[in-house]
Amino acid sequence: MNPKVVLIILFLINLFNYIDRQVLFAVFPLLAKDLNLNDAQLGLLGSVFMIVYTLTAPVIAYFADKSPRQIWVSVCAVLWSGATALTGMAKNFYNIAIARSFIGVGEAGFTSVSPSLAAEGFNKNIHASILAILGLALPLGSALGYLLGGLIGQYYGWRMAFYILSVPGFLLAAWAFIYIKDKRKTTQEEKKQIKISNYLRFFKSKSFVYVCLAEAMATFTLGGLAAWMPTYFHRYYGFSVAEAGTKFGIMVIIAGLIGTLGGGMLADFLIKKTKRSYFYTTLFGYMMALPLGLFALLCESQTVALICFGVAMTFVFIQTGALNAAIISLTSVKIRSMAFAFHIFIIHALGDALSPMTIGKISQVFDLQLAVFIAIVFLIPAIVFCYLAGRTFKGQEL
Repeated sequence: MNPKVVLIILFLINLFNYIDRQVLFAVFPLLAKDLNLNDAQLGLLGSVFMIVYTLTAPVIAYFADKSPRQIWVSVCAVLWSGATALTGMAKNFYNIAIARSFIGVGEAGFTSVSPSLAAEGFNKNIHASILAILGLALPLGSALGYLLGGLIGQYYGWRMAFYILSVPGFLLAAWAFIYIKDKRKTTQEEKKQIKISNYLRFFKSKSFVYVCLAEAMATFTLGGLAAWMPTYFHRYYGFSVAEAGTKFGIMVIIAGLIGTLGGGMLADFLIKKTKRSYFYTTLFGYMMALPLGLFALLCESQTVALICFGVAMTFVFIQTGALNAAIISLTSVKIRSMAFAFHIFIIHALGDALSPMTIGKISQVFDLQLAVFIAIVFLIPAIVFCYLAGRTFKGQEL
């Protein structure tokens, strides 16, 4: 089994993970009109996904650490792809909420096992770069979700967007099941030692907890902006649904490519000089993104604002490979799926499980610009927690 092929398969599945997750946000204006939904309801649809995603990840990871992980990759991809197709059949808010819940279950399982599977075949000195490559699926998939969702929705209707974009996940699930073989060997005795109570162990590592809290705050910002920026562009800049999705999608692609790959390469370069490179690379990104994001929001020039938004996102994306590599460096392979699931639980429970709904509610009561401003300010605690994670890091602790 070639680790490069495994990385390609996991990357492609992860790509459609984010395409199917984000396409909903590109068609928010169309859903609002067709199903008579308000901003609070739209925001809740984003949060329903994240709440289910957050709660189910630890349960799936518990079983994944006791069984072949390629099975979970395939089953979860089939589950969320089917739920994406069902979204296109929705007749009301509740139908979409149920479908989004099942998408959350599928994507939670995949995200819990894929980082470890992707990195284990490569030298540990390049783990940040490998995970940055896997993480490129986030900006690329999100951008394609906005682009394709906006374009298909604009010209063929929002339902067709979900039907078309659900298909590749089924094919990739079959490829993963046939090709990927989990090389991890776990004895029956070791399996007995894997218990749900093991999640309590993660609280013993200050550095691990601080990493999760730092990324949770940044995820509040990113998740909120991912859900609402196309609508923000549509509402404040006068772009059509297709234009808003296209412009934001292009912005995410460029920012994601530069930030994710650049952050991974920088962290791997600095690891030769300091064992805390994963944390300090991310800290630098957060500190640069905060003022740029706030300036973009308050800037009167539309062109300058769009550029600053793009550069700010580039710096936030620096975290992608670096913090995932930090989690691998802190944990042993036997409990790594559980480690990533715990990480998922914290970052989404405190991050984007709340932010789409919160931004929607603030927008409903006040306005969307104030809501986005509050989302960006959450980078301040992200900076503090990232600094603390670096200060307390001692090496593999779990």
